[in-house]
Amino acid sequence: MKTEYKFDHKHILGIAQLSYDDIEYILHTAESFKEISSRSIKKVPTLRGKTIINLFFEPSTRTRLSFEIAAKRMSADTFNISASTSSAVKGETLVDTAKNLQAMNPDVIIIRHSSSGAPTLLTDHIYTSIINAGDGTHEHPSQGLLDLMTVKEKKGKIEGLKVSIIGDIGHSRVAHSNIIGFSKMGAHVSVSGPATFMPVGIDKLGAKVCDSMQEAISDADVVMPLRIQKERQKDPLIPSFREYASHFGITENMFELAKPDAMVMHPGPINRGVELTPEIADGARSVILDQVANGVAVRMALLYLVIGNS
Repeated sequence: MKTEYKFDHKHILGIAQLSYDDIEYILHTAESFKEISSRSIKKVPTLRGKTIINLFFEPSTRTRLSFEIAAKRMSADTFNISASTSSAVKGETLVDTAKNLQAMNPDVIIIRHSSSGAPTLLTDHIYTSIINAGDGTHEHPSQGLLDLMTVKEKKGKIEGLKVSIIGDIGHSRVAHSNIIGFSKMGAHVSVSGPATFMPVGIDKLGAKVCDSMQEAISDADVVMPLRIQKERQKDPLIPSFREYASHFGITENMFELAKPDAMVMHPGPINRGVELTPEIADGARSVILDQVANGVAVRMALLYLVIGNS
């Protein structure tokens, strides 16, 4: 990274907006914050007096709690708003909700929304910093960053690795962020899944579309199956979960095609027995829980860096 580098992003809307140096700096910052979570007293005064709002219009366990823990470990004040408890149920628009929240002078609004582009829309109407916690089928930048951190931590590098992403590519914002992020950092990304899950033009993000699971997983360093996003599908795109599991599920036999030291990742939540077997999910080469732990460190870094530029 260049010595004159300066992180200058007020908002985090997607991996696409970040340069190679931006990502390196975020990961370096996250690594420095990770140690805090291992202390007996897990709190530092870094963001004391700052206010952070989690505005979630979709269900979430890991992302929402991870952002909240990240904020509280840096002594920020956090407030959670879900769709069912917001004035959206009374007909208030997203922009009006955000403007009302801004009037209370928060430092950051973290938003998850079912519509792609919702976080970007808010940046056109309010001046508070926005962090995208997942928008529609567009991007999930903090998940992509924590996945990059996990691979770098376990493999010592990202450049030159083969990363295989399997499953519902078209509906997965995690897949889109990871394809962009890993490609940007020098990895080779292969994707595979049912044809109905493969969007046209996904190769333009940097992925190689494989004709078979065997091709995608062969000699892979990282294998990442994805959950089938039923909630984003108007009509069923596969005959059944059982048939999907038999053709695209990660089993021990299928995983043997990857490199001997390959690791398996998953953004969660897992549908055991569908996208991967319990033996793989809980096996020695699974880093799924490492991803969750690194999620707190990455989100601490994002809050710290964004508030510094707000």
